[in-house]
Amino acid sequence: MNDPLPVRGVRCARQLQPQVHDLTAPAATAEWKGQGTPMSEPPDYNIRLDVKFGFLELIDVPSLVAACKERWFNQTLCRVNDCVVRLGVLEGEFHWHKHVEEEEFFLVLQGTLLIDLERRTTTLGPHRGFAVPRGVIHRTRAPERTVVLMVERSSVKPTGD
Repeated sequence: MNDPLPVRGVRCARQLQPQVHDLTAPAATAEWKGQGTPMSEPPDYNIRLDVKFGFLELIDVPSLVAACKERWFNQTLCRVNDCVVRLGVLEGEFHWHKHVEEEEFFLVLQGTLLIDLERRTTTLGPHRGFAVPRGVIHRTRAPERTVVLMVERSSVKPTGD
């Protein structure tokens, strides 16, 4: 399961101001329903589900980020109760997906993360967090290299159900 999972996405435009966008325009609605134009160059996601650190081990996030040369990298750092904490080093877009049984929490450490929902987009900058409830279709976009911590139940399939 340590191999990259190729998935199709859509390119994003750079947005700098923290804001919420209305996605009711026809193009956005068509894209959300899976009717958008497919990318000519789908990104490769490197999603590592192995737990890298155990209890009482130091986790040096800046060193992990500095070592990452990929555009979309997701590493499970540790387990906490029935959840996992994941580090994401992201640039580009993830595909639309949902998790039927699990919720997700995103905390931006550096960069900008956009979380698209059915009818809006929430923009997160450093030290801002956002929780997506179970069953809500969403996608994440990073218009620049962005570092994120994610917390979710260990049973979640990162690419969606």
